[in-house]
Amino acid sequence: MTKKTLFALSRKHYLVTMFLLITGSTYSQDLEPRVYANVPKNLNVIGVGYAYMDGNVLTEPSLPITDFTIQSHNLAASFVRTFGLSNKLARVQVSLPYTFMDGSANVNGDNISGSRSGFSDMKVRLGINLLGSPALDKAEFGKFEQKTILGVSFVTSIPTGKYYDDKRVNIGTNRWGFKPEIGISKRFARVYAEVYGGIWFYTNNNDFLGKKLEQKPTYSLQAHASYYFKNHMWIGFNTNWFFGGKTITDGVSDDSQIDNWRVGGTFSTPIAKGQSIKFQYHVGAYTNNGLNYYALTAAYQYSFF
Repeated sequence: MTKKTLFALSRKHYLVTMFLLITGSTYSQDLEPRVYANVPKNLNVIGVGYAYMDGNVLTEPSLPITDFTIQSHNLAASFVRTFGLSNKLARVQVSLPYTFMDGSANVNGDNISGSRSGFSDMKVRLGINLLGSPALDKAEFGKFEQKTILGVSFVTSIPTGKYYDDKRVNIGTNRWGFKPEIGISKRFARVYAEVYGGIWFYTNNNDFLGKKLEQKPTYSLQAHASYYFKNHMWIGFNTNWFFGGKTITDGVSDDSQIDNWRVGGTFSTPIAKGQSIKFQYHVGAYTNNGLNYYALTAAYQYSFF
């Protein structure tokens, strides 16, 4: 493939590649390709998304709940803004989900059912590409050929979600979460390969059924491979691994450490100038402690300067 062709692909694909930056999972086990994508500065991306999740989607694996099945319908509004910082490409992303869920479970031998609805925890990501991705305007970007990108980001989970301190199952977590992350993105003609590694740190939840809930850090690793077609559609393979996160309730450690591996696929296509739709499916490949569910997502984005 010639450099001229590569330049044309970069110029035409940047709106499409931004798409997956605007819709993240409402839970911690994210599958987010193209987080460190090379795009122009001063780009705005707004989007709305829907996710259906079915299975054990508890965010607190320490809960004494078995045979747990829940159906969760999640709507999310997101915004991304790219900008230059010391001549490097940076971006800020804000996502606010709203969740409807209902299900049944066996709690200490008793079968119960119920439903919840309300806002989930807001997430804010601030990232910068340190190497391989200068801050270029729209005209300059068309002449730039991406190779290897090294980026870092910091994700904050803000406890905006609806929370009942006397309920075992909640939409919100009633605590803050922070994840520093480092990522590498490499382009091979029409293929993008990416690897990210990060660690989630959590503050305490001091209103957990009248007790204090602590959680140890959770380590995460993601890998993605995406192929772009000539008509600007693309497909991707996604996988992640989460380990750690043991919980401690009023000083007593629980048998709640997670070791989870998920796999999935993504399909994205442009539908008009500056507009795209995306579909994603992911499922647990290995789960040792809760969070065994499958998820289907669909989302729409609009990009503009």
